Amino acid sequence: MLISLLAANLVVAFVMSFIVAAVFRKPISRILQRLIGDDIYEAWVKYMIFAIYIVGISGGIRVWAIEKYLNPDPEGAVLVLTQERWLLEIYQTVIGSLQSNVWMLLVFFIFALMAYVIVKGFEMKSKKIE
Repeated sequence: MLISLLAANLVVAFVMSFIVAAVFRKPISRILQRLIGDDIYEAWVKYMIFAIYIVGISGGIRVWAIEKYLNPDPEGAVLVLTQERWLLEIYQTVIGSLQSNVWMLLVFFIFALMAYVIVKGFEMKSKKIE
């Protein structure tokens, strides 16, 4: 039963990461194309999509929380995977995966915004010189 839970969590975290990657692929591509401009931006887009999958899956699957179904509590009782616990674990996987991706994308967009301001400043400065 525990292997089934891990597999289900993996599938759910992968699907959530796939959705996030599909939604943010075009904005990430446009931002990196604007900032980098060369063909190398495509490699950075691939890296960011890869990072979305890794961060989403690792944030969604909380192995340390699943261990509670293996190890008995101080009273010697082991938790049983009921239907309600399955639902709760799947819900926590969805939230954990999305939360991890939100934080990663927030950091990316903050740095992208700072880089955009710097690039824009250099462009304005070079226009004034000409």
